[in-house]
Amino acid sequence: MGNPDTVLDDADEASAEKPVKQRKNGLYMSVSDELAENMKSGWADTELRDLEPVAQAPYAAARRAALSARFPGDRLVIPAGGLKTRSNDTEYSFRASTEYAYLTGDQTEDGVLVLEPESGGDGHRATIYLTPRSNRENGEFWLDGRQGELWVGRRHSLAEAEQLLGLPAKDVRELAGALREATGPVRTVRGHDASIEAALADKVTAERDDELRVYLSEARAVKDEFEIGELQKAVDATVRGFEDVVRILDKAEATSERYIEGTFFLRARVEGNDIGYGSICAAGPHATTLHWVRNDGDVRPGDLLLLDAGVETHTLYTADVTRTLPINGRFDALQRKIYDAVYESQEAGIAAVKPGAKYRDFHDASQRVLAERLVEWGLLDGPVERVLELGLQRRWTLHGTGHMLGLDVHDCAAARTEAYVDGTLEPGMCLTVEPGLYFQADDLTVPEEYRGIGVRIEDDILVTEDGNRNLSAGLPRTSDDVEAWMAATKQG
Repeated sequence: MGNPDTVLDDADEASAEKPVKQRKNGLYMSVSDELAENMKSGWADTELRDLEPVAQAPYAAARRAALSARFPGDRLVIPAGGLKTRSNDTEYSFRASTEYAYLTGDQTEDGVLVLEPESGGDGHRATIYLTPRSNRENGEFWLDGRQGELWVGRRHSLAEAEQLLGLPAKDVRELAGALREATGPVRTVRGHDASIEAALADKVTAERDDELRVYLSEARAVKDEFEIGELQKAVDATVRGFEDVVRILDKAEATSERYIEGTFFLRARVEGNDIGYGSICAAGPHATTLHWVRNDGDVRPGDLLLLDAGVETHTLYTADVTRTLPINGRFDALQRKIYDAVYESQEAGIAAVKPGAKYRDFHDASQRVLAERLVEWGLLDGPVERVLELGLQRRWTLHGTGHMLGLDVHDCAAARTEAYVDGTLEPGMCLTVEPGLYFQADDLTVPEEYRGIGVRIEDDILVTEDGNRNLSAGLPRTSDDVEAWMAATKQG
C-alpha cells in the first residue's frame, strides 16, 4: 500500500524545487509552488444532485423524535467514533457506533449527531456534523494522508449528506469549539470520540450520560419494519454462507478451520458489509470452547464442526446462527443422541417465545429439557427439579439460551435488568434461541466417549403478534434433515 507520509519518490524529491517535509497535524508543510498550483485545478465537478434519501431515513427520523421526547430541553450529542489504530500507521476498518447509526442511517467516521433543544424546550433541532469534501485550494486533497480524498476516496459533500439523510449537515471541525461554548444541560454517548468528550468535560456527568445510553439501548429492543427486513437479509446471506462451508469441507480437511472461516467471510463481504462478529469455526474438541475464534485447528472426518457465524448487512444489522455439522456428513450414534437432545431443548425454547411471555421463559424451557436428558443419561442425579434449583446442569450447558439481536450481535446490552432479562416479550423483538451441550476433553465426570463433543443449535427468532417466526428456518435443524441437506449441498 502507498505510504501517506511520502508523496514523492526519491528521484522526484531530489529534483523538487521544495521537497516534501515531515507532515504536521495531517498536512505536509512544504511542496514546490509549481506542483501545489498545478494540483489546484483541472478537476471535474463531481457533485451529486437530486439524490434520494437512504431507505432508513424516515425510520431514523422517528427514532430521533422519540429520543427528543424522552430528554426535553437537553442538548444530545451522539458521535460515530473514528478510526482505531491496528498497528503503527494502519487502522482497523471503521464501524460507526451503534447509537449513531441507529439515529442517522449514516456510517461516516468522525460524524456527530447533535440534537439542540428548541427555544422554549419544545422539541429539538437535529444537525449532523461531518467532514466535508477535501479542499483543493489548500492542498489537503492530496497532502493529507488521513482525510485527503486522493488517499482515502471520495466522500459525500455536506449538501449530498443532507439529501441522503434528511438532516442539515455542518462541518464537524467546527463542532468542538461550539460545544465548549454551549450552555444548558448536555448528554453524550461516551467511549466513541475523545475530542467530543474533552469539549464537554465540564458540562456532562456520568450519571446523565448513562441514562442516555440506557435509553438508546432499550429503544432498540422492538424493531421497526426496516430493521426486520434488514435482519432477514442478514440471515438469508448467512444461510448461503453455511451452504458455502458445507461445499468446501473437503478442502478444510486438507488445511484447517481457517478455510472455513475464510469461506464464510467471502460470503459476508460479497453480500454484506462484514461479519457481524468473529466467526466460530470449531471442529472436534474446539466446539466445547464457547468463543473459539482462533480457528487454526484440524478438521477431521468423524468429528463435529460447530459453526457460529453471521453476516452483517450494509446497514450494520447482523445475523447470529449456529449449526453443528458432522464433518463427514453423518452423525455417529452418540453424536446424534447429544444433538437430538439439544434440538429438543431448542424446540422447547422456541415454543416459549411469544408476546406476553417473560423473557426468561425460553431459557427455562430449554434448560429443563437438557437437565432431563442429563439425568436420563446418568450424568446427574435427579430429580430434575433439584438439578434445576442448584443449576447443576450448567456444568455442561454453560451459557444463557439466547440474547437480543439487531445492530449489535448482543443487542440492547446496556438495558436495565427489569427491561431486558426480567422483562416481557413484545412483537418486533428479535432474539436468539441457542441451547448447547459441551463436554470438555478433560472432564472426568463423564464417560470417555462424551469428552470433546460440543453441540449448539442457534436460530434468530422474531416475536410476532401471534407467536414467533424463525428467520433462519432456511437452514435444517433435525439430525436427519442436516444429513440430507449436507448430502444435497455437496452434490449441488
